Amino acid sequence: MKKFRAWISAARLRTLPLSISGIVTGSAVAYHVDAFVTPIFVLALLTTIGFQVLSNFANDYGDGVKGTDNEDRIGPARAMQSGLLTATELKYGMIVVGALTLLVASLLIFMAFGNENFLLSFIFFNLGIASIVAAVTYTVGKRAYGYRAMGDVFVFVFFGLLAVMGSYFLYTHALNQYVLLPAITIGCLSAAVLNLNNMRDLESDKKANKNTLAVLLGIKKAKTYHLALLFTAFIMTIIFILLQESGIIAFLPLIAFLPLALHARVVVKNDSPALLDPELKKIALSTFLFSILFFVSILL
Repeated sequence: MKKFRAWISAARLRTLPLSISGIVTGSAVAYHVDAFVTPIFVLALLTTIGFQVLSNFANDYGDGVKGTDNEDRIGPARAMQSGLLTATELKYGMIVVGALTLLVASLLIFMAFGNENFLLSFIFFNLGIASIVAAVTYTVGKRAYGYRAMGDVFVFVFFGLLAVMGSYFLYTHALNQYVLLPAITIGCLSAAVLNLNNMRDLESDKKANKNTLAVLLGIKKAKTYHLALLFTAFIMTIIFILLQESGIIAFLPLIAFLPLALHARVVVKNDSPALLDPELKKIALSTFLFSILFFVSILL
């Protein structure tokens, strides 16, 4: 039972709502054009959850091996750092989760494209491989991009653009001119979660030679960047709503930006990295709330 709890801890279930926000949002746009299919939605959610758990295992392993997870780190203790799981166990965990996720992704691709569209199946299968590689190499390896200030770009692309636009494409086999806007919103909010995490860990990351964007920018510019991400997400949502020419119910997703506004105030006034930790849950859940309200507004 102790080992099971260690794996649950390493999976970091609290990160899952954020990871599926892009799928929920892309599926909402698909519903808007009468293309929503329940099996595709379920398989897309399972695939995304698999990628997120794989990323969490890899992050635990990579930071543990590099010594980034140490006594200077402010956030919750990791499984390898605490001695609950060994490096070898995490490696095997990554292999098992990666294989299962690729299997589910293959089922998703078959469900979406069938036998008749080999090219699209090939492209999406390779996107699945790329997602696995990106999940692992964030902190694992000598060229881990999370240590080279590239994490924000990958999060924006994979959690935002690929999750929203990719899931929409699975339903429709096409892209419209509007789906980019909510994709940017989810991408910016996801990048803001990572930036907040990096601001919290700025000093410990600096000591461990982990060059995140927050480390390169410094705390003052990192805060400005954080506010820019939140503001861009808000503006993209406003533009999407206005372009739809719908009723007042279309403005429902804006409710999610109320806690984000309070969050922004906390970030600006904060002088203690430790106080940023509770804000991670706030912004992650607000992003998930946005995706749910976005879907509900389209349903109604």
